[in-house]
Amino acid sequence: MWFKNLQIYRLPAPWAYTPEQLEEALSSNAFTPASSNELLRQGWDKPRPNGGLVHVVNKQMLIVLGTEKKLLPSSVINQVAKARAAEMEEAQGFAPGKKAMKELKERVADELLPRAFSIRGNVWTWIDPVNGWLVVDAASPAKADEVIKLLLKAVDRMPLESLRVQRSPVGVMTEWLQTDEAPAGFTVDMDTELRATGESKAAVRYVKHSLDPEEVRRHIAAGKQCTRLAMTWDSKISFVLTESLAIKGVKPLDVLSEKDAGVRNDDERFDGDFMLMTGELAKLMADVVEALGGEAKA
Repeated sequence: MWFKNLQIYRLPAPWAYTPEQLEEALSSNAFTPASSNELLRQGWDKPRPNGGLVHVVNKQMLIVLGTEKKLLPSSVINQVAKARAAEMEEAQGFAPGKKAMKELKERVADELLPRAFSIRGNVWTWIDPVNGWLVVDAASPAKADEVIKLLLKAVDRMPLESLRVQRSPVGVMTEWLQTDEAPAGFTVDMDTELRATGESKAAVRYVKHSLDPEEVRRHIAAGKQCTRLAMTWDSKISFVLTESLAIKGVKPLDVLSEKDAGVRNDDERFDGDFMLMTGELAKLMADVVEALGGEAKA
């Protein structure tokens, strides 16, 4: 398994909280399927089918927030309510008023909810108590916030902070493009976004397109700054660094995939992938932080 998107947080290193303590803390909100009249249910699920709520490999912890959501579009509710309102108007000789219509929609929603389709989703979180990382595999900060809020609710006084660096990612990425020089251990790939800082909000995006240094410098001279930059780290992992310090589109390259040869079963493969991922991503994040001037301390 490999995380695709990294929303990164900081814990003290080392963090002394044990897997057993975390298991106990999460158990009060373990995931159970939604009842017939629930629109949404969230809770901590088991990362592996026959395991506990905390999966541990080489001191690294893996947890997962499970979500079950009923699909009940407002258009369906409105359609059924409109038909019911027409029947009421025919029976009583006048259309239902605003308050009656609102109550009708609420009754229709309650009736349809048990028959609504359910979709399941998981948001994975990796906790590295050795190096002090907490990483949520989420494309957006809002999705990561759902996990963090429930985690802080479960773990009393969890010493969690957002990752902060000395230099602005936008400023540093723009500098890399302007000088046509990536930091040591990194190469710049063919995807980037340059955005104007003024009222125009003009943007230029390169997608799988070689970056001409002179052309890029002209955009920078015109006032644009780099907000997304595709890079490769140590010839092992490609990714996109964003202005908010999220790492997206994480993809292990062939040199890492080859290390997985010879694994015998699903459990061994899962644990092997997790151990490889956590080891490499911990080094990647440390190098990204260093390239951005190091961590900013309070």
